[in-house]
Amino acid sequence: MRELLLAINDMEKQLQLLCGLSFNEAMLLCCISRDKLTSSQIAMMCGLSPSNASKVIRSIEKKGLVTRTLGTTDKRQMCFNLTDTGVATLEKVRNAEITLPVFNFS
Repeated sequence: MRELLLAINDMEKQLQLLCGLSFNEAMLLCCISRDKLTSSQIAMMCGLSPSNASKVIRSIEKKGLVTRTLGTTDKRQMCFNLTDTGVATLEKVRNAEITLPVFNFS
């Protein structure tokens, strides 16, 4: 288990260096890339608590990667979609060459 946690930590460091994103930020960009989503939809798709999802959304919003708009059917609801910078950053994530370690679980 320790090796797995170290590998995930190493992967996140590489992602941060190559793309300037945490693992959760990159995961959110991938989710939002398909459609305009609400924060509860994002939380569910990413497996995050609503409060954690809100923190990550604010973080990528500050970086200019997503925009916030009013919902079409419910004006109290906020929806999020990628900006042009967010689309370019997601493409960078998708093309990043991140090295994953090989494990021997025997």
